[in-house]
Amino acid sequence: MSNTPELNCKPAMGLAEFVTLMAFMTSLVALSIDAMLPALNQIGLALGTEDPHQTHLIVSLFFFGMAIGQLFYGPFADSKGRRAAVLSGVIIFAIGTVICLVANSLTMLLVGRVIQAFGVSGPRVATLALIRDQYQGNAMARVMSFIMMVFILVPMIAPIIGQTVLTFFNWRHIFSLFLVITLFIGIWFYQRQPETLPIERRKPFSWKQLVISSKYILTHIQVMGYTLAMGMIFGAFLAYLSTSQTIFQTIYQTGNLFPAYFALLAFSVGFASFANGILVVRHGMKKLSNWALVGLLIFSALLLCLTVNQNGVPPLWQLVSLLFPMFFCVGILFGNLNSMAMQPLGEMAGLGAAIIGSLSSLMSVPIAIFIGDYISHSITPVVIGFIVFGGLSLLFVSIANRQAD
Repeated sequence: MSNTPELNCKPAMGLAEFVTLMAFMTSLVALSIDAMLPALNQIGLALGTEDPHQTHLIVSLFFFGMAIGQLFYGPFADSKGRRAAVLSGVIIFAIGTVICLVANSLTMLLVGRVIQAFGVSGPRVATLALIRDQYQGNAMARVMSFIMMVFILVPMIAPIIGQTVLTFFNWRHIFSLFLVITLFIGIWFYQRQPETLPIERRKPFSWKQLVISSKYILTHIQVMGYTLAMGMIFGAFLAYLSTSQTIFQTIYQTGNLFPAYFALLAFSVGFASFANGILVVRHGMKKLSNWALVGLLIFSALLLCLTVNQNGVPPLWQLVSLLFPMFFCVGILFGNLNSMAMQPLGEMAGLGAAIIGSLSSLMSVPIAIFIGDYISHSITPVVIGFIVFGGLSLLFVSIANRQAD
């Protein structure tokens, strides 16, 4: 048996091909969520579920599966290698997709969605590790900026893709499309991407070390303050995301224009991520996060006033005009809160990323389900959710900032 590290078994890809493949893998999460949104009503009718609150779980439970998956794949990618994490995740995602494709009940579909989400956590976690293994400093920032350009576009076009499939086929073929894309990505990765973590650098899994490291992370006030803030903001945003089809197609009767409105608001989040990369150099993460939280609360309060004055349904142009700056603030918060939570972790960055991502996702799901249960003929619950959980986030960020200082 050869002692040559697996790292050298296959030729490395060029930059353009590497960036394209990594962008496809990171975008699989957004595609799996947002392409489903136009189909929620059809799925409910086909599977005998008329209550839209039940179909909202198709989105929110996906994040529950990802929360569990990230906890598993964080240590797995460090102990078994990046290729094992990606390829096993792709296989599990494909199995979940097949279950969704043949589901004859909402329960079976939801089980498939959780399995999908668990599987997609492998490529999600390993992609960042692959980039970190091969690039550093400005080179890494350059690669990430190229990937983010694609990552920003996918949430904008995914509902359009889903709507297009529905126009010519039925909702099951959205999962057929997922399966084709997943197999394509899996084969491409298997054939072209070498292992970037040689055997001698892998960290054997240890329950003892996991407990010690997890205890340190979970009791670190600064880390937990930012993580709790992120989970609450994401919970309010997930409530919008999972009910967006109900808001635009049921309450506002936008019909096939729903993907266009969704894309416009998704652009706000994506543009904020791009702008943050420029602004953070000048103003710093703490200041930007404070500004974004205050801005979110101000715009949410304005929208609540309009909502109350219009019996829960303000004119569509007013809704979109205020959601756009609200989501810009959310986009600023996503990257900065995660980065500030990661700052104190140093050598525990891999496990820290898994715990932070998992905990914030686990927090967001019950928040989103709670808010979504009150959505029927009014957008008021979503707006109140942003105010309440935005205010709590500001409190936790203030506590974390004081600890950091």
